[in-house]
Amino acid sequence: MTKKAKELATHEKDTGSSEIQIALLTEKIENLSKHIKQFQKDKHSSVGLLKAVNRRKKLLNYLKRNKIDSYKNVLTKLNLRK
Repeated sequence: MTKKAKELATHEKDTGSSEIQIALLTEKIENLSKHIKQFQKDKHSSVGLLKAVNRRKKLLNYLKRNKIDSYKNVLTKLNLRK
């Protein structure tokens, strides 16, 4: 688990909460973005990037609807959006 994901964990053994999943997806998106900049013709990775972005978007919408405080915390810790 990454440093950012550990900061967002609700308890010590937290691995599946929405906050952790968003942090892990953010790291994956950053890595895939770097990869695609280097290899523009790699269509399989670009599809994977789109799937990861959409999954993160759905999780963020869930947090926004149900746990607004946690949503704001995730946005600030991961430097997402505004």
